[in-house]
Amino acid sequence: MPISPEQLRSALGELNGQRNVRAHFVDTESCTIERALLVPVEADNLIKLTDGSKEYVLDAERIAWVEIG
Repeated sequence: MPISPEQLRSALGELNGQRNVRAHFVDTESCTIERALLVPVEADNLIKLTDGSKEYVLDAERIAWVEIG
C-alpha cells in the first residue's frame, strides 16, 4: 500500500536541517538528502525537501520506505 502525500508530509514534518533523509523508491534506487528541511506547502501542493542549496520533489506514491537519521 503506497504512502499517501498527507502521511509523508506528516512523517517529514519535524525535519529541522539537522537530520538526513534516505528515501527508497519502488522502481529505483535510494536518494539521500543531507540536513533536510521540509519546504512549507506551496501553491503546487508538492512535497519538497531542501538541503539549503537544492529542492527535491518527492512522489509519495512511489516511495517504498523512508529512513530519517
